[in-house]
Amino acid sequence: MRILIVLLILVVSCNNSNEKPYYDFETHFEKSEGFETATYQQTIKFYTGLSDVYPEINIQDIGETDSGNPLHIVTLNNESQFDFSEIRKNKRILLINNGIHPGESDGIDATMMLFRDLANGKIEAPENTVIVTIPIYNVGGSLNRNSTTRTNQNGPKDYGFRGNARNYDLNRDFIKCDTKNAETFAEIFHLVKPDVFIDNHVSNGADYQYTLTHLFTQHNKLNGDLGNYIHSEMMPKLEEKLIAKNWDITPYVNVFNQVPEKGFSQFMDYPRYSTGYTTLFNTLGMMVETHMLKPYKQRVEGTYELMKSMIEITEDQGDKITALRKKANNNIQFKKTYALNWEIDTTKTSTLRFKGFEGESIKSEITGFSRLKYDRKKPFIKDIKYQNYFKPTVEVEIPAAYIIPRGWHRIINLLKLNQVEMRQLESDSTFNVESYRIENYKTRQQAYEGHYPHYNVSVSIKTEKLAFRKGDYLIKTNQPSLRYIIETLEPQAPDSFFNWNFFDAILQQKEGFSPYVWEDKALELLNNNEKLKIALETKKQSDKVFTSNWYAQLDWIHKQSEYYEKAHLQYPIYRVVN
Repeated sequence: MRILIVLLILVVSCNNSNEKPYYDFETHFEKSEGFETATYQQTIKFYTGLSDVYPEINIQDIGETDSGNPLHIVTLNNESQFDFSEIRKNKRILLINNGIHPGESDGIDATMMLFRDLANGKIEAPENTVIVTIPIYNVGGSLNRNSTTRTNQNGPKDYGFRGNARNYDLNRDFIKCDTKNAETFAEIFHLVKPDVFIDNHVSNGADYQYTLTHLFTQHNKLNGDLGNYIHSEMMPKLEEKLIAKNWDITPYVNVFNQVPEKGFSQFMDYPRYSTGYTTLFNTLGMMVETHMLKPYKQRVEGTYELMKSMIEITEDQGDKITALRKKANNNIQFKKTYALNWEIDTTKTSTLRFKGFEGESIKSEITGFSRLKYDRKKPFIKDIKYQNYFKPTVEVEIPAAYIIPRGWHRIINLLKLNQVEMRQLESDSTFNVESYRIENYKTRQQAYEGHYPHYNVSVSIKTEKLAFRKGDYLIKTNQPSLRYIIETLEPQAPDSFFNWNFFDAILQQKEGFSPYVWEDKALELLNNNEKLKIALETKKQSDKVFTSNWYAQLDWIHKQSEYYEKAHLQYPIYRVVN
């Protein structure tokens, strides 16, 4: 009641009974004339006030974050219906994520103004599109405010920190899910089930004339009609709308410490990233990347206009988006193979009419070496090469199902969190399966987001009949979560659970031998197995390092024998073959 009284005092205008009353929900950004961004507390208070006054807006807290504070979602629906299972029957849903990197606060302020203006009638609210936002995703980082850590950024005055309450970069955590934030995001995502997803960011790269850049999920990876739509229709339509509003926009400028006119490639958003994750469920995803060196007020206003334009596209093409997503989900049962990794297709390029600044290499007064220097007094418009086509480098046949022994509970819990359909075996059972053995892999030598990830994984495949125990999990692939299942369970996928170290226990041999004991048994093995003896001698002749290492020779013999443990390097997820 007290809030309503205060708001009534702040009424700016109410022209007649047929118009919505207009309340002065001025944001902190506006009060500061575009130089400051709202705090976490100010942001949640703002949305709570909106929901108290406007029945079209609902705010609720969901789940936990590493900071100890909950995540919130704010929903705007002109019919005041906030049951998402009901909403999905006849409307599209657009989800906006803000503050994943709280120093990149443009979206936080822009979305506050957007929700207010939609609610009070300043801009027309969509009839068939429901808009949902996570006001600030990285709550811990938002609470850790400072004015120095965004070294290259032109405002705002104070802002949050990139790392969350446990110093994780949340835009690397969507698959591995090390944080409570990521767990709650998955809960929200599968509750909302958005058709379109926007993640608001600020770029930290080259200098150029644009305030706005876009980073749509890579269309080849999205595949099929849905990929064609995001590449050939949605993206050009967004560009056209913004240019008509005098907001130039270009694809995300994917360069570091070099001039863009040499050309650049599209960013590949693997599932560790927000749009890479949401795309696994056939959601049309994009990141907004405003330019760090442009004035803060200008960046926020550009983000506002971009979101307005994307709402318009979702509203106008809603039926088509629904049909394409439904088709993509239905076509899963017909897929035979799946691409696990990608590389740039150098045979195909696009041309950008790029607006940049001349850059040159000059001598650094600090180091004496060459450094890059842009000259904003020398703008240019040039045609540059943009590599935005990718082709698969690793593909696998899609199995009928996967089997996961019940002991791998962390994997199972993440699959459940992402609504993967599975069932436990009701009795001990035997299946014909393909099993992987890890033959080779490389590991990052520096820590990366709490891990030392693997890469360049190679496997050997063996088809065999294996017994599984009651309670083990059977996961059929003919389901909407297919892409998530394969991207996490196939060890060669860049963001697989294997590459994120979830299976490192199998990489360590648990049992070994004492050389003085094994010498006698090894000799007995060689004397009784002529083929093994010949193989040993052949290896000695071809491998000088091996020949000079007595322990390596004993170990090699051990690994050829029945005494070598089967669990070492044996990937414990199994593929059911028809």
